[in-house]
Amino acid sequence: MNLFEEGLDFNFDVLVEWLITGGLKIAVILIAFAIIKPLGTKAIEAAINRMSQQRNITDGRNKTLQKVAVNLFSYVLLFILVMMLLSAVNIEIGPLLAGAGILGLAIGFGAQGLVSDIVTGFFLLIERQIEVDDYVTAGGYDGIVEEVGIRTTKIRSFDGTLNFVPNRNIVGVANHSRGNMRALVDIGIGYDENIDEAMAVLQKVADQFTEDERFVEGPNVLGVQSLGSSDVVIRILGKTENMEQWAVERDMRKAMKEALDAADIEIPFPHQVYIQKES
Repeated sequence: MNLFEEGLDFNFDVLVEWLITGGLKIAVILIAFAIIKPLGTKAIEAAINRMSQQRNITDGRNKTLQKVAVNLFSYVLLFILVMMLLSAVNIEIGPLLAGAGILGLAIGFGAQGLVSDIVTGFFLLIERQIEVDDYVTAGGYDGIVEEVGIRTTKIRSFDGTLNFVPNRNIVGVANHSRGNMRALVDIGIGYDENIDEAMAVLQKVADQFTEDERFVEGPNVLGVQSLGSSDVVIRILGKTENMEQWAVERDMRKAMKEALDAADIEIPFPHQVYIQKES
């Protein structure tokens, strides 16, 4: 279809026909894309949910596989959409693909970072180093994993910041969500206080927490941990369910502070002494 007649005269009839025909094709393609994408996403999620139930896959692994599969589906669908749109406006795809292959070969040496991201992301998924909802330290960030992608991993910090970490930057992973965690509380008492009495009071509080379903083991008073400049530090330690350690530590500190106050055992705090000289 030639938009120009002989010489430089513009063929408006052909232009109108091209716009109408191409416009209809583009509209149909976009409508089909708008329908296929959500249907395909739901089908993928349903299939992975069924597989997870059959194979007893954890919820975190299930979410990870869903996000990766949906991302791959979106990339493939977007590529097909672009190709179909180009075809709809009578642009030959063959020469473009050949040119893209040559261009890809030319810039391949400069895309080593992207390749590294993809390869690292692949092994993160295969080796199950991290999964969605895991608490990890990776790529210099601390937080909860929200998505493990082919190129980037999303980690939500505890202050709410969402960090997009290129997979190649994840050199090592500290996964804090595998197994039980420690609840550790250090309580300082004054040097003038009776250490054995203080440990007995703290152990009574610890014994009350053994009934707490969040604890897997303990807690127990270990003994004197250190001698500070103004206090004797006593350590209490127990094992808790994963991600419960912080709440348990807060509850223990509150209960132990109240118990020490009831027993008239002082917890040191900074004092300021003012000396006034008479002139």
